[in-house]
Amino acid sequence: MAEAHQAVAFQFTVTPDGIDLQLCHEALRQIYLSGLHSWKKRFVRFKNGVMTGVYPGSPSGLLVVVVSYMSSTKYAQIDPGLGLFAKLGKHLPVSTYMSEETQRVVGGVLVSTGLWVSVIFVMRSVLKSLLSWHGWMHARHGSVSMSTRIWMLLVKLFSGRKPMLYSFQSSLPRLPVPPVKDTMKRYLESVRPLMDDDKYKRMEALAKDFEKNLGPRLQWYLKLKSWWASNYVSDWWEEYIYLRGRGPIMVNSNYYAMDFLYVFPTHRQAARAGNGIHSIMLYRRRLDRAQIKPIFLLEDRVPLCSAQWERMFNTSRVPGEESDTLQHVNESKHIAVYHKGRFYKVYMFYDGRLLLPREIEQQMERILADTSEPQPGEQYLAALTAGDRIPWAKARAEYFSKGKNKQSLDAVEKAAFFVTLDDTDQHYDPDDPVHSLDSYAKSLLHGKCHDRWFDKSFNFIVFKNGTMGLNAEHSWADAPIVGHLWEYVLSQDPVNLGYNEDGHCKGKPHPNLPGPQRLQWEVSEDCQTVISSSLKVAQALADDVDCHIIPFNKFGKGLIKRCRTSPDAFIQIALQLAHFRDKGKFCLTYEASMTRLFREGRTETVRSCTNETCAFVRSMMRDETVSREERLRLLKDAAEKHQNLYRLAMTGCGIDRHLFCLYLVSKYLGEDSEFLKEVLFEPWRLSTSQTPLQQVDLFNLKEHPELVTSGGGFGPVADDGYGVSYIILGEDLINFHISSKRSSPETDSHRFGSNIKQAMTDMLDLFQLNDKKAKK
Repeated sequence: MAEAHQAVAFQFTVTPDGIDLQLCHEALRQIYLSGLHSWKKRFVRFKNGVMTGVYPGSPSGLLVVVVSYMSSTKYAQIDPGLGLFAKLGKHLPVSTYMSEETQRVVGGVLVSTGLWVSVIFVMRSVLKSLLSWHGWMHARHGSVSMSTRIWMLLVKLFSGRKPMLYSFQSSLPRLPVPPVKDTMKRYLESVRPLMDDDKYKRMEALAKDFEKNLGPRLQWYLKLKSWWASNYVSDWWEEYIYLRGRGPIMVNSNYYAMDFLYVFPTHRQAARAGNGIHSIMLYRRRLDRAQIKPIFLLEDRVPLCSAQWERMFNTSRVPGEESDTLQHVNESKHIAVYHKGRFYKVYMFYDGRLLLPREIEQQMERILADTSEPQPGEQYLAALTAGDRIPWAKARAEYFSKGKNKQSLDAVEKAAFFVTLDDTDQHYDPDDPVHSLDSYAKSLLHGKCHDRWFDKSFNFIVFKNGTMGLNAEHSWADAPIVGHLWEYVLSQDPVNLGYNEDGHCKGKPHPNLPGPQRLQWEVSEDCQTVISSSLKVAQALADDVDCHIIPFNKFGKGLIKRCRTSPDAFIQIALQLAHFRDKGKFCLTYEASMTRLFREGRTETVRSCTNETCAFVRSMMRDETVSREERLRLLKDAAEKHQNLYRLAMTGCGIDRHLFCLYLVSKYLGEDSEFLKEVLFEPWRLSTSQTPLQQVDLFNLKEHPELVTSGGGFGPVADDGYGVSYIILGEDLINFHISSKRSSPETDSHRFGSNIKQAMTDMLDLFQLNDKKAKK
């Protein structure tokens, strides 16, 4: 069945008459097509590099400038070289080999090219200055001031035409370092509702001491780094928050994305894999050709950083004893597939082209039909990526550094991505919505702990009944980047690619397509012992996770906007109310915001438990002692405060990344700060994140409301806390993904879910929309 088909390019035999060469024309043809494909990709990358390197200019712009300059100087009888060659002739024998006319042409080309480069430099500098202004974020929703309109016009003027994905990278401003004084003020404001008077006075004293003494010294080093590096946070954030973590990345770091909620395009596992894998490879081709458009805000005027796309494919996290590293290769022509304890290498190209969906389905069918048993130690091998990092790093160095194991591990780690053909059924069941969705989420988050390669940039998972999903590693990029890929995949399947009436992919199988290659492993008993230990750690972690998914369809952003309130602020305040009802107290709350308005920006924290939010929550807990009007006023104050904090985080004026970098500098300098220690080790007992729907034009939810995704989620950050992810879909649906640990007596994901639904409903009732509608 699925065995390696080794094509031999030529054979030779020695005879009395000489050497007889027997060439295999098909093998040589495949070699030629493969080389042609590689050279095409190199050319496309070179061309895109040139186009991006000169943006907002263009090669055609250079031609226009050169021709215009030469034409004007010809009629004006001006030396276009400005005496350059005459001066060079005194030192170098350049002009002696050129006629006067040639000197005129070369001089004109050099001067006009210099002029063109200068114009590009000026345009980039002006654009960077324009993009450093964020006054447009403070305008009331739906209104645009005259100054913002003028600014938008200038941005459009200096932005160039037809930008590609990376066109704006050199024009984005650097992330600014906030003043220590401002960070201390905002930090103290954020912890005030969480501390009694005595604790707050103590923390206030520590903050003032830090601001006066150690803070300015640490700040000087951060300023120096911000001038030198592209981003003063991102490299340290990637290394210390992700790559230096020595615990399991499964559940603790990796996150997941779900399939459509109500649509089941086909129940054929191989067919769904065929369309899904083909769509992912189409996205990679668009990415290689830089055909993906940059992400913009504010009417396609404000570009976001695209740097995180660079390592989406052909990337794997490699374990180390002290720190992991990210291994990325420019080219990968295969994927790695796992099914029932066996690993396969599947090439995605044949005849110099990408395999069609039906051909990929054909390969998956061969894998599913394979009845061979896993090799010793192979079935649970991937558990190494699910357990602690140090045992995996030692095992990798000792058992996977040579021979078959190294070749097979290279095939997995250098694959475009990892695919799991899961042998379980997972889907949304209308007759049992709670259990079915909770089981689906847990399967995507951790599976069986040995059937996902958690180190890969992402795992594409296709279940036995045709449902699919993703599990993504976190260090290389944040969720919106993976979400952009997933939106494209869902939009291609089933609308654009589709299926036949019998559930197969459209098209026909290939009669001569070589089958998948079974990877070979030699796993010793000592290595199997390490695998068993990692699996035990991972299973204990997975069993402790309590997931709960809520498709909240009572109302959505449509009604919330009628309340003239930000949907995100509304949901965040509802989470605070739900948490207080759940635990009877407030807690330090993390909401992820992005800093991609700046070059190589990633995330910042919005501390959404504020004085204003707490005041509103307390008013809701006092029965009838507080009037509806007063509660409504407090709610609007809390929403406005939240929006201001979100704007500050997006514009580089957040708290936590600055404090994180100050702490690292203090460690490099060997300085101890009691203030920074306490700040950095405060637990986030409520960690939240919104998954944005970025490519709205791909899904017409008004005409096809069934084409809604379930969104995605992540594991709890604190042992006694909650992880909450939510996605706003259309006008009438919000999906919540809640996670916690069963071992904590303080948490219960289902209980918290009930509190969220009640909080959302209670808050909407304050606006009395039904009464207003009846009066009209």
